[in-house]
Formats: sequence, structure tokens, C-alpha cells
Amino acid sequence: MRILLVEDHQDLADLFKTALLEQNYVVDIAIDGQEGWELAQSLTYDLIILDVMLPKLDGVRLCHKLRSRDIQSPILMLTARGTSEDKVMGLDAGADDYLVKPVTLSELAARVRALLRRGQPAVSPNLEWGELQLNPSVCKVTYGSYPVHLTPKEYAILELLMRNNQRVYSRAVLLEQLWSFERELPSEDTIKAHIKGLRQKLKKAGAAELIETVYGLGYRLNQAYLKSQSPAAIVSQKQQQSRDRIAKIWGAWQVEYSG
Repeated sequence: MRILLVEDHQDLADLFKTALLEQNYVVDIAIDGQEGWELAQSLTYDLIILDVMLPKLDGVRLCHKLRSRDIQSPILMLTARGTSEDKVMGLDAGADDYLVKPVTLSELAARVRALLRRGQPAVSPNLEWGELQLNPSVCKVTYGSYPVHLTPKEYAILELLMRNNQRVYSRAVLLEQLWSFERELPSEDTIKAHIKGLRQKLKKAGAAELIETVYGLGYRLNQAYLKSQSPAAIVSQKQQQSRDRIAKIWGAWQVEYSG
């Protein structure tokens, strides 16, 4: 999930971003209200965290502008002033929740999770590809019953591929989608390293070759893999594994008790 953080205090912005990255969110930072306005128009965000006291365009006015343009992303407002009048002003501007600084990282994470759940549809939000499941509301990935622990960027790549499972993503497009607003854009070798790490973790969980390289174009989810993981194929595979296990046990028993 992608979050826009509009905060002009650099140290606080870095602290909040680090905490959110640890929860596997993709985070873009804007350092003033005008930059926040431009980013919110150019990309779709699952959540916007918005400081009230901002240069160029303050948080309350920015919130008004976002809602007037029918941008419906949940908005969490942050302020150093905690009076009832300030809270009412922020909520009346269209904010969904309000936190008073200093903010603990645990409370920030809890409010973020609550707002993201509120914005989810009633149906299950899980993304599925065979036995692989990704739950965006809690940033959890599993293969069967096996948890897959990913870095924030590995998670972001997998989520992007699963949300657009028919599309081939080049390294350049992945950089544009997931690193576009960072201060320094990494090289395409960074994508190769993240893909390699992601593949290794998926393979360890039992989902080998799930990410396919389309030579000269980029990466996508392996269509043949999905077909091989159809319910009938899974049942057949498990039956064969069961037969092999029984044969092995039976063979060991015969060796032990023969003669």
C-alpha cells in the first residue's frame, strides 16, 4: 500500500517514513503543501498523512482542496496544537482522524492500520496467485500456511505484480513506480537485487519460479505456474507425495524386519 506523508520537518519525516517502511508500506514524502498537492493529483494513495503547519499551503487548506477534487484517500492530520477548535477545524476540512504531536510510533502505526481497514471494501482484500496470498490490510504474505518475510521493497514489488498480474514490468517502470519520489534514484541493478531476493524467499516457501523473466521486456507473474497450481493439480501433487511417503516408510519397514 502507498502512503503520502506531507511533513516539512525533515527529521520527523524521516522518522515516520522509517517506521512505515518497517510495516511494508511504500512511502512518498512531500516537504510542503504545494508539493503534497501535486503528488496527490499525480498518484493514487491508500492514505495521506498531513501536517497542519506547512509552508506554501497549510494542511487544512490542502485537505479542503483534496476533498474538493474528490480525492477520497483517508487523511490522518498531525498537529502540535491539540485544542478542540483545532481538531474540529481539521475534521471539518475532510480529515478522517487527528493526532497531536508528539506522536508515538506505535500509535501512529495503529491509526494508520485502522484508517486503511476502514478504506477497504467489505470483501476479502487478499490477493491470490495459486497458493500464494498477500493481505494488503496487514502487509502479510503467505504461501499455503508458510509465512514469507519480505523487505519493504520486495513486498512492494510483489504487491504490484499481483495487482497487475497480466502485465510485464520493465526495470525502468518498477523504478518509476516504487522509487520515483526518493531523493536519489537507484540503478536498475537495484531491481535485479530485489527480484533475486524475492525469488529466493518465494522458492524457500515452496513457490519456485513464480516470478517469470520475459527476456528483453521485464518481469511478470508466471502464468504457467498458476495453471500448475490449479486445485486438481495441487490435489494430485499431494496424493503423489503421500504415496511416495508411504512407499518410503514401507520400504524402511521391510529392510528392518526382513530376515
